Amino acid sequence: MYRSLLALALVVAVSGCNNQDDASPKATSEQQVAVSLPYELHQTLFFGGDILTMNGDKPKYAEAVVEREGKIIFVGTKAEAFKRFEGKAELHDLKGNTMMPGFIEPHLHPSIAALMLPNEVIAPHDWVLPTGVKKGVQTPEAYQQRLAESINENAKVGKIFFAWGYHQLWHGALNREILNRLSPNKPVAIIHRSFHEIFLNDKAIELFGITEEDFKGNPQVNWEEGHFYEGGWLALVPQIGPFLLDPDSYKRGLSTMTQLVQQNGITTIAEPGFPSSDFKMEYGLLKSEMDKKPPYDVYLIPNGTQLYAMAGNDNTKAMEVMETLPAKYNTDNIEFLPKQVKLFADGAIYSLLMQMEDGYPDGHHGEWMTPLDLFQDQLSLYWKNDYKIHVHSNGDLGIQQVLDFNSLDQQAYPRKDHRFTLHHMGYFTDKQADEMRSLGMEASVNPFYLWALADKYATDGLGAERADSLVAVKKLVDRDIPVSFHSDFAMAPVEPLTLAWTAVNRVTANNRKVSQDQRIDAYTAMKAITITAARTLNLETKIGSIEEGKAANFTILKANPLKIDPMTIKDIVILGTVFHGDLNINKAANQKH
Repeated sequence: MYRSLLALALVVAVSGCNNQDDASPKATSEQQVAVSLPYELHQTLFFGGDILTMNGDKPKYAEAVVEREGKIIFVGTKAEAFKRFEGKAELHDLKGNTMMPGFIEPHLHPSIAALMLPNEVIAPHDWVLPTGVKKGVQTPEAYQQRLAESINENAKVGKIFFAWGYHQLWHGALNREILNRLSPNKPVAIIHRSFHEIFLNDKAIELFGITEEDFKGNPQVNWEEGHFYEGGWLALVPQIGPFLLDPDSYKRGLSTMTQLVQQNGITTIAEPGFPSSDFKMEYGLLKSEMDKKPPYDVYLIPNGTQLYAMAGNDNTKAMEVMETLPAKYNTDNIEFLPKQVKLFADGAIYSLLMQMEDGYPDGHHGEWMTPLDLFQDQLSLYWKNDYKIHVHSNGDLGIQQVLDFNSLDQQAYPRKDHRFTLHHMGYFTDKQADEMRSLGMEASVNPFYLWALADKYATDGLGAERADSLVAVKKLVDRDIPVSFHSDFAMAPVEPLTLAWTAVNRVTANNRKVSQDQRIDAYTAMKAITITAARTLNLETKIGSIEEGKAANFTILKANPLKIDPMTIKDIVILGTVFHGDLNINKAANQKH
């Protein structure tokens, strides 16, 4: 009864704060519904707008949808729905709005969100947060000025100060000496825009209690410059876990993440690669947020590399641990996906450390996140044990190495419907897309790379041809390779519509239209944040489309993304979500519209 009363109260509240033209979901004849509805059924009938089901290769619409106890029990015509359910269900008139399956974010890192959101953000581009806009800076002078101001205002003696967003191509050189000059007495740690690197000053090194000897022989640590990157960053994280996982700050970050998730129409998130440092603390803090019953579910995919280290550098033991996680840690809104694992190939695209077949114009080279012999062992072990494998891979050389290793595994141990998924895929070739199709591989990509990086990388990173061809989604779509979109937060904002907009329009931060032959249609883009995103997680039988028997998770939009100018897709107002049958109003959006 409580759920039904709450939903009805929300509808009445929205009705009271909006005018007749407001398109937020409303009940009709609220008073009549309130006295006649048999609450014990907990049914809701949605009608009166475009209901885009996301079933099939072409757009399909329903006139009405009915949910009961958080499950969809009817999809069909309005006439049939009212014949069967009027007087037995709450009525939600969409008032001409569009209802879709709830957006799915198949690759988001709560641990990154928890660290980034409560701390300083100084990045090349603006970041829109619930607390306001963090303006971007794009010159070395502006970056150091902002950083110095923030250190003076926020840093404290004896307490670590984190700032995220630095990128060398916009912000110039950074090292220990510069940070010592800016902050001689306060510990400062600058996390790179990629989240794959960190720079420390003397006071941070002192506070962390680390020594040069701790990282002896690690080629991805430059101790003199206080620079830890890729494998060096991974080696540092466990040693500074208590500082990264400060409970008060971490909880604030997770709470802000929840706001972003809800505001952007997301009803499901997944973290490929759990944990990042400390299993017990990360899980406990995440659970504390999910115990608040926010309107989304969390799915976790074990981090094969981190668990390998936690298991005494033993892949078999790491896999044995993975097998125990669902029974030990699953709750009603946190679930470890069984027989799935996340592994890591080459370095970060934001760091320009992905492995590129033709190298880099300035002569530097990419990095491997996992030593190749260990990486091959991991791939083979999980492949032969019938795992769905997710691999972080960015550059065409990194992707080719994954393809080559998997080809050998497929010859030795053939599998069907394995759904091996490459994540990110910053730059790849037609030939590699052909190989992916022949190997039965799938993709989850970050289209935002193009918007954020193409302009700068055209002149200072990759050259114009490669930079303008980043995340060439149509190469995958044309080959019928399932492809989903993700933010890899904070590599992109937690905004599925922005990801879709980028893939549909291929416009950069400088408003350049590039590689227009790689644009995809809006329906395919919307599939990438709904049903194909569900498939990336092997959850397409539960979520991702509006079908009988699936979860009643919906996103309610002010406009239909298939019926508007594609350039306005990212600006569609998200009025609210329905999560397992419960309505969640986006109050700010409804008040403005």
